[in-house]
Amino acid sequence: MAYYIRKVAGFLVTLFLVSILTFAVFQILPGDPALVILGVDADPLQIEQLHQEMGIDQPIHIRFLSWIGGVLQGDLGTSYRYHQPVSSLIGNAFGVTVQLALFALVLTAVVGIPVGIWLAHHSKKPYAMPVSLLSQLGLSVPAFCFSVLLINIFSVQLGWLPSMGYTPFTQDPAACLKSLTLPSVAIAFGSAAVLIRYVKVSVMEQERQDYVKTAQSKGVPSRRILNGHVLRNSLIPVLTIFGMTITDVLGGSIIIENVFSLPGIGRLISSSINSRDLPLIQGLVLYLAIIVVLCNFVVDVLYSVIDPRIRLK
Repeated sequence: MAYYIRKVAGFLVTLFLVSILTFAVFQILPGDPALVILGVDADPLQIEQLHQEMGIDQPIHIRFLSWIGGVLQGDLGTSYRYHQPVSSLIGNAFGVTVQLALFALVLTAVVGIPVGIWLAHHSKKPYAMPVSLLSQLGLSVPAFCFSVLLINIFSVQLGWLPSMGYTPFTQDPAACLKSLTLPSVAIAFGSAAVLIRYVKVSVMEQERQDYVKTAQSKGVPSRRILNGHVLRNSLIPVLTIFGMTITDVLGGSIIIENVFSLPGIGRLISSSINSRDLPLIQGLVLYLAIIVVLCNFVVDVLYSVIDPRIRLK
């Protein structure tokens, strides 16, 4: 129990530090938000009045307390461009990004883990060479380049899948799946390649351990050794990489959503940056930071579930 209390306390402290850093970064950026809204030729009285309405004429600690109080209540401010609550904009885009990320993560796990295990046992065979080359290709080719290739083959040439746009799942589940297939594959291609490499190395390292040789000498079937011992002990480093993959998928979705015109968080980030919508950018940065910290927290907890000895350290 003490282990989990420490982890929860560390999680909360990290979130607080992230909120301070997020707020501070956007306070030191050059430029006046009022000029972005009113224009450079605005009347000084109008600028001063808008400063009062936005609260940026107050001391920085007052502004931070006001902002963090709103964050705790789910209020991230109002977008300059859309004139809507930032929390509502993020909430509407969040569903698209979550669907894309989950689809990509499922593809990453379904492909990366089995292929990594297979390569660990057949890496020296000639027929394993094409698979190894594909994994190397996934590490080398950026996701947006692979996206162009997928669009050219499956949308332009074959016409099987749409090249852009999004259909909500509640409106048409089949059309939603089609609209997310190509962007999910584009993200998962590189992520699966990373996972394949680490699964392969982790499994091969565990199979060289003495406990595996002892089990083999006792006549324990190879499948039982693999499923009951090797895979479990290989999960710790693999879980670390999979946790990092989640953040990579979120980062990759920022580019991929723009390539495929998906109305998710990535596209919202691009539009907010282009329009210098500071409240929206600040809310999005905080959202992404919380997701990353939360994923790392979940990975730490899963460590203790896989290997209970970690809780004793």
